[in-house]
Amino acid sequence: MKRLLILAALLPFTALAAPLNVDNNPNQPGYEIPSQQRMQSRMLNQQQQNKGMLNQQLKVQTQQQQQHLQNQMNNNQQRIQQTQPGMLNTPSTKPVAPRNGDMLKQY
Repeated sequence: MKRLLILAALLPFTALAAPLNVDNNPNQPGYEIPSQQRMQSRMLNQQQQNKGMLNQQLKVQTQQQQQHLQNQMNNNQQRIQQTQPGMLNTPSTKPVAPRNGDMLKQY
């Protein structure tokens, strides 16, 4: 009698427990193992962090390249400005007339 009473008292709890575990049934299609879900979530987070770091490195590298090119352009512009007033900053050269002994006689 006591056993029947205990069984009757526990029966509603077993009826409530079944619907709670429907999503946690590995035999159901689409069931995902919780540890795999956590691992996938961590991997996605790590991937997003790596992508952010790579984007930041690319941005810094691009800025450095732009700065280097700008410096080269500025240096070239300065060289052009320094050579423009006299066209060339080298002393003007005059053609040298040949001397008598400088040329070989042709026979």
